[in-house]
Amino acid sequence: MDIKNLNKEQAAAELKRIAEEMAKSDIAYYQNDSPYLTDAQYDELKKRNEEIEKLFPELIRPDSPSKRVGAPIKSEFKKVVHRFPMLSLADVFSIEEVKDFIDSVKRFLKTDSEIAFMCEPKIDGLSFSARYENGIFVQGATRGDGQVGEDITENLRTIRQLPLTIKNAPNILEIRGEVYMSKEDFFALNNLNQSLGKKIFANPRNAAAGSLRQLDPEITRNRHLSLFAYTWGEVSDRIWDSQADFFNHLRNWGFPINPNNRLCRSVNEIEQFYTNLMTIRSSLNYDIDGVVYKVNDILLQQRLGFLTRTPRWAVAHKFPAEQALTKIQNIRVQVGRTGALTPVADLEPINVGGVMVAHATLHNEDEIKRKDIRIGDTVIVQRAGDVIPQIVGVKLEYRPTSSVPFSFPTTCPECGAHAIREQDEAVRRCTGGLTCPAQAIERLKHFVSRDAFNIDGLGDKIIEDFYNEKIIQNPVDIFTLEQRNHPHEIDLFNKTSGLELEKRNGWGKKSVENLFASINKSKKIPLARFIYALGIRQVGTATSRLIAQNFGSWQHFENDMIAAQTDKLLAIDGIGESMACDIIEFFKEDHNRRIINQLKQIVTIEDFAEKISNSSPLSGKTIVFTGTLETLTRSEAKAKALSLGAKVAGSVSKNTDFVVIGADPGTKAKNAAQLGIAVLTEQQFLEMLS
Repeated sequence: MDIKNLNKEQAAAELKRIAEEMAKSDIAYYQNDSPYLTDAQYDELKKRNEEIEKLFPELIRPDSPSKRVGAPIKSEFKKVVHRFPMLSLADVFSIEEVKDFIDSVKRFLKTDSEIAFMCEPKIDGLSFSARYENGIFVQGATRGDGQVGEDITENLRTIRQLPLTIKNAPNILEIRGEVYMSKEDFFALNNLNQSLGKKIFANPRNAAAGSLRQLDPEITRNRHLSLFAYTWGEVSDRIWDSQADFFNHLRNWGFPINPNNRLCRSVNEIEQFYTNLMTIRSSLNYDIDGVVYKVNDILLQQRLGFLTRTPRWAVAHKFPAEQALTKIQNIRVQVGRTGALTPVADLEPINVGGVMVAHATLHNEDEIKRKDIRIGDTVIVQRAGDVIPQIVGVKLEYRPTSSVPFSFPTTCPECGAHAIREQDEAVRRCTGGLTCPAQAIERLKHFVSRDAFNIDGLGDKIIEDFYNEKIIQNPVDIFTLEQRNHPHEIDLFNKTSGLELEKRNGWGKKSVENLFASINKSKKIPLARFIYALGIRQVGTATSRLIAQNFGSWQHFENDMIAAQTDKLLAIDGIGESMACDIIEFFKEDHNRRIINQLKQIVTIEDFAEKISNSSPLSGKTIVFTGTLETLTRSEAKAKALSLGAKVAGSVSKNTDFVVIGADPGTKAKNAAQLGIAVLTEQQFLEMLS
């Protein structure tokens, strides 16, 4: 019927028919490789849909084909807090390590029985989350730092493989997977960009990531992205009991899943799957960099639980790195934020596994001596885990006759201070401390990084420029930029005013406004991120979270560290003497305390808040385990306690609330009795858990 003659009821029926027909066509085209509509027919349906929607805008459906092209986003991406963290996986690189992983799972579960694993190709793309409410797609997000991602709803909507509506699903369903660009589309995009004089992408993953994070969804749509779904996040009612069953539901809902997924019930089957996938890897139309093994049974997954950043029930088995030959043009030494001197080889650019490599780490001076690496050598280069370039060895037959061994510097190449090597350490460190510009610059880069203050607009090059021009010399200077930007405004810490950043080359009013907005937003920061931002040696994101969880507030942590309460650090399960010493030493430095005191005048450090039930009897309690447990492994008991908001300590102190004892408890039980601390049997602990 001619569109002009449609009444409202007929228009609604026609929009429904078109949406269903185009969704069916998408499944046939992308999932089954058997398209039944020509491009012209598909485009005609799309055009008809748009014309009807113009006449009846009130009838636009949530699953409308027009929804796959959203309106351009006017500002930077909004942030999305993941209700359940999007964690990464631990990596293994050999079948022996896979066997060790399986053995660790069995030990944790106290079983000798075979455990079924779902084996899946590890797609080299960009992780995404798609949230559905009452069967309707409402929000898309990137992984981000695992806790907070970016809102890419409109961009994700443009990918034709993503169902916009699903049937017979839980009211709340969060599907997670990987967005990727096929090799065919990757080469087509690079050929087009080359002809237009635009950016050439190094590999399909970079192309996919860059395409999905465009501010204009129309650009994303034209990049022809694809996706695979493989797991879930938040769900109101889990209606599957295994990974295999979940894949069946994904198929029924219309999500594309990888056709090479296999359920394996023994180590031999797993090894065969890995070998077969290695064989067909190059023939696939998308990049994979390994295999993911997941315990198939969901109840077993729940028992196994999680480590700080990775699940115990899954692991990624990475493929061997691809290798290539190239020549070392130079060896230079970089100085990191902790003063470590790291040698880096500058190479003749070479393609290794689809990525152009021009630099490779040489790790330390012992590594250079062991492999006898010299400037001018022809070397074997590989990407470790298909990511980090490294030099495997030297082709001595190609070494020039004029070659001389590399002499590692004993002074800092940045500040000239002595570079010393402590006994039993492989790393040589600059003694210049905070007077060394390299360390200051690297500390500033760390301070503004994503897992720390997460300040957009202060990239590495800008940090270096601002430091060299004395615009930013320490973290406090970042927060006074806005006050110092114009001559008539007063700076809180007596810095030079009148910067007028908008007049700098490559800057403008909007970019300066965005920078200041990001800085102001960062002034409210969770405790764990603030601790990480300080750049204390050995203290990464996981340790920062442990410290935040156990101390609760910055004031408690700072007071105890200034008082050198080493025992409170050592009581935390996961912190040893070396790390505790580095933390205490950090707070002994007057300069560090001065900077922290100035920061406290500017930023708000939020107390640690665990997402747990307030009704948990273990919430906020400190627990110590001792002896051999009968029904749980020690690791399983710790995991359950942590999941209910408890703190797990390694030793008994006056701050301990409960000591859980098993068989042969040892001295910890005696210490608990002497201090009058409550002692629980394993059965009493289990009753508290339930």
